[in-house]
Amino acid sequence: MQENVCPQNADFTRVFTIPVQRTPEMVCKLYKERENVCGAGQKENLQTKVERKYYFMKTDMGELYSRFGISDKVYRFGEEILDALAIRFAQIDENAEYNQLKVIRAMQEANVSEACLLGTTGYGYNDLGRDTLEKVYAAVFQTEDALVRPQITCGTHALALALMSNLRPGDELLSPVGKPYDTLEEVIGIRASRGSLAEYGISYRQVDLLSDGGFDFEGIRSAINEKTRLVTIQRSKGYQTRPTLSVARIGELIAFVKQMKPDVLVMVDNCYGEFVETREPSEVGADMVVGSLIKNPGGGLAPIGGYIAGKTECIENAACRLTSPGLAKEVGASLGILPAFYQGLFLAPTVTASALKGAIFAANIYERLGFDVVPDGSEIRHDIIQAVTFGSPEGVCAFCEGIQAAAPVDSFVKPEPWDMPGYDSKVIMAAGAFVSGSSIELSADGPIAPPYAVYFQGGLTFPHAKLGILKSLQNLVDRGICRV
Repeated sequence: MQENVCPQNADFTRVFTIPVQRTPEMVCKLYKERENVCGAGQKENLQTKVERKYYFMKTDMGELYSRFGISDKVYRFGEEILDALAIRFAQIDENAEYNQLKVIRAMQEANVSEACLLGTTGYGYNDLGRDTLEKVYAAVFQTEDALVRPQITCGTHALALALMSNLRPGDELLSPVGKPYDTLEEVIGIRASRGSLAEYGISYRQVDLLSDGGFDFEGIRSAINEKTRLVTIQRSKGYQTRPTLSVARIGELIAFVKQMKPDVLVMVDNCYGEFVETREPSEVGADMVVGSLIKNPGGGLAPIGGYIAGKTECIENAACRLTSPGLAKEVGASLGILPAFYQGLFLAPTVTASALKGAIFAANIYERLGFDVVPDGSEIRHDIIQAVTFGSPEGVCAFCEGIQAAAPVDSFVKPEPWDMPGYDSKVIMAAGAFVSGSSIELSADGPIAPPYAVYFQGGLTFPHAKLGILKSLQNLVDRGICRV
């Protein structure tokens, strides 16, 4: 039997390609204005037609997920969660649109040209693309200057570079947000390590957050002294279950610190936070923001690299440490890597949005099942990381194995906990990524230590993040760790 399609508006057929997370009611609302071109009988058929097509699409999709070993029960549970997230996802898309325009405008103002994509070899003198990219980063983060280089190997390297270049023997480093990320413990000298700040006579002090996650302002006031030269603020939670800091809260903390000691430098570890909000910590007083290009700002394309954006003096110090005094930013060949850096930054806002959607989906899935999640399913997001506490090593491992099994690369590999350099306990990591170690790609990791929490992040596309989350849940269900 031929379907009764409105002859005046053949575009009605487009309604049948609706994304699966939209309910039939939502689709009909979106097309409400277009119903006016049809007759009354055809209007009455629209809801029925959409529901019928929606049903078959969902059925076909469920069958496709079953080929990944995901049961109908787990799939339907995921769809139920997803149907309630449409408004939040729309808000994330608006945020991504704002940040996308911000990046495009920065590239236009810097006069990015085809010549910027060519790169250099050898010393790298007069590398137009490298120097222009650093202007773009400075514009995006609203700073005086930036250092964006493939020679910065990772986020920890970028942070160590920023610290070691701007601290001198006799100075003191203060963390007013508690313990830093594990790999920084050896950089600072909390755990003894060759070449640490402690070996160079730079002391360290920290003030823990209050039990409710708030700042201990009195403790910070007492900790700041004549030796305090640099304050480091870690935006994301690291391997902790504390809340991630919003840009607004970071600004509040910076204002307090600067009031106590105006000449103190403030560095923000911005890893996992770029493009999550419409502002960055550099817009609320941070002297330096630091991150990795195989996280948010690389957009999944950058194969290596890190950045430091901030005040001119801080960036010059970092450049001299990265290369050598007298050479600073003038050397450092880009070696044909610039197209990935530029295009990755261009894609970063929308890729970050996909990762955010995955984190929110995971939070709502596991919160519904009774697990502790940070942030919870309804909280406003300030980074792309989702922590889920399972309370057992079996739960952590099962989750990570599910993420690995959903990967496009090395899906057949089973991740195992191991003694990873820079960590004080065994760590399990799942990441079947195109770029090794890239955590803007779908990945999960966690220390095999109490409270046995796993940290999920990334997803270059939301459909991949969704697959990984459902696969992790299926793994937990199959092992009897949870039920849906």
